Amino acid sequence: MRLTVHTDYALRVLMTLAVVDDRVITIDELARRHRVSKNHLMKVAQTLVGLGLVQSVRGRAGGLRLKRDPQEIRMGAVVRELEDDMRVVECLGDGPGACMFTGACRLTRALARAVEAFLSELDKLTLADLAGLRPVMRERLGLPEVAVEAPNSLGP
Repeated sequence: MRLTVHTDYALRVLMTLAVVDDRVITIDELARRHRVSKNHLMKVAQTLVGLGLVQSVRGRAGGLRLKRDPQEIRMGAVVRELEDDMRVVECLGDGPGACMFTGACRLTRALARAVEAFLSELDKLTLADLAGLRPVMRERLGLPEVAVEAPNSLGP
């Protein structure tokens, strides 16, 4: 099983948006930080906006930001939306290359269950889970640490 580059980049974009706090981030910045093609990321961003996961902010201070809470975004659902062909082998499809053994062997059902198990594991994860190591992810992205105020132990 292999996810497309489009899905790979989409997951990276989502994780990045989850750790940048509510800041808007540009395609240029995403491309630079991830060292990937700006053209690819533009297509990915368009897809994520179309799915209602990301908001595109226009204007001089524009860019991208998450449209939904990371706790609400299930990764299995995201992958299902992004991947248009989850067939591991041709016999899982109906095309001209369909296998002559389809329906007579047990491989087809076993592979279909394997794909479903893969997606089921992803269904258990939210975007918040993937972005759980925020300090490490922010460091890898070259983002400054977020200052957290310590509670005032002296009281009012």
